[in-house]
Amino acid sequence: MTNGQTPDPPASQSPVPPASQWTADVEVTPQLAGELIRQQFPDLAGQQLTMLATGWDNVAFLVGSQWLFRFPRRQIAVPGVQREIAVLPRLAARLPVPVPDPQFIGVPSPRYPWPFFGARLLPGRELADSGLTDSRRGRAAASVGHFLRALHEPGLVALVGDAGLPVDPMRRATPSVRAVRARQVLDRLLRSGIWPGGSEVSQFLDQAERGAAGTGNWAADPANPGETQAADELPGAGSLVVCHGDLHVRHVLVARDGSATGVIDWGDLCLADPAVDLSIAYFGFAGRARADLLSAYGRPVSAQRELAARTCAISLAASLAEYAADDGRAQLLQECLLGIRRAVAA
Repeated sequence: MTNGQTPDPPASQSPVPPASQWTADVEVTPQLAGELIRQQFPDLAGQQLTMLATGWDNVAFLVGSQWLFRFPRRQIAVPGVQREIAVLPRLAARLPVPVPDPQFIGVPSPRYPWPFFGARLLPGRELADSGLTDSRRGRAAASVGHFLRALHEPGLVALVGDAGLPVDPMRRATPSVRAVRARQVLDRLLRSGIWPGGSEVSQFLDQAERGAAGTGNWAADPANPGETQAADELPGAGSLVVCHGDLHVRHVLVARDGSATGVIDWGDLCLADPAVDLSIAYFGFAGRARADLLSAYGRPVSAQRELAARTCAISLAASLAEYAADDGRAQLLQECLLGIRRAVAA
């Protein structure tokens, strides 16, 4: 995960327990990052280097005042960085919200085994750290809606067709799969006293595990009122679009006035049903702001797609809450716990 202008604490100040699933395969220290950048990009030598953010899979450094370099810290993140390098330059000019556009492409070396890249720093703070209340998120929500409308244009699939994007590799558009994952994480958070539990969330996950849009906000398929639609039927081949793949409250940057200034961390870039990205509408926004996002998106969201998006939102929020608890990020943790409740709210 990269960041905007506000650094997260360096890893040495907020250590992850050795047994944690977030432990790095390769520890990218400022010293190592500086050495690699000086060797491969001599024009940047002498510019100050600052650790900016550490995420699940990547670490980011600011070089000078305008370049952000992103290094994988776990093997699992390497294919994602390769996809970012290949695809983001093609998308950048076609999207209404700025995204990283790699300008410096680092190659593996004896000192570091993986590719990395540098792009211009995008201004703003992560939505999770912005302090914006739900009632003040309308501007960001509308911007994200317009952004997703552009990203999900069918023509972009052909534009990136030679990049070998995977098809929903985490099955984030499949409610029955994501509901099981979410319940596992929430059970751990409940046992550790972090998540207080909630019948509405539990009941929703019961419904999602059945893989069907039920009553209330998630109505059954009107064409087959006596049947329920299997979750594995979503997505269909015709519904695949280019998706960010991991769009949540750490990956949307906002300005002080609440406007969106960037969408970052594209390592899960894939082809998928739009529900995967629409999960941000239910994780990060509520009430009028959510309505503004969906209005700006401008495409119909079926009951089954809404079920998938809400279930994905709970799963992402729960996993990010577990990471935040492990890493001592109290503000992020509170945002994620609130996001779980947003995801089941009307």
